[in-house]
Amino acid sequence: MEKLQYPIGRFSEPTDYTKEVRIECIEILKNAPKEFADLIYSLTTEELNTPYRDGGWNPKQIIHHVADSHMNSIIRIKLALTEDNPTIKPYDENAWITLSDSNIDVESSLKILEGVHKRYVNLIESLKEDQFKRTVFHPESKITMSVDYLVALYAWHSKHHLGHIKIVKGIDTN
Repeated sequence: MEKLQYPIGRFSEPTDYTKEVRIECIEILKNAPKEFADLIYSLTTEELNTPYRDGGWNPKQIIHHVADSHMNSIIRIKLALTEDNPTIKPYDENAWITLSDSNIDVESSLKILEGVHKRYVNLIESLKEDQFKRTVFHPESKITMSVDYLVALYAWHSKHHLGHIKIVKGIDTN
């Protein structure tokens, strides 16, 4: 069950945020929209509506979730860059996935991912060293998250959900 829920493993914060770690995260974020689109377009209608595990989401829901999540992510980073340790607004991703816009075709969310990730990468690549240390506070987790942390988390999040779609497609996630 753990392997299905976390096909690439749970998020593990890097021990040090080096230039190389940032470059790797940026590459993941840069390539993720195309990887999502390529995988989604390779699915049959049946696969598109097949959950990756019992109680899990189907690829259509995953794409809508990733679009929602990554829109929130870039906003959180912008808040960190423009305010002093602001408290971010958590949201109920399971409730969001039940809303009607998570049941439409995936085109709009793939376009959102393409646009958000283009802006995301542009923003991250423009940051100075001290800006990566800027923070937000997450009231549910009760932790302070740096921009470095958020970039690494959402790079992982991209690969995590790509892994879920690969499970449906029968592609090895190792």
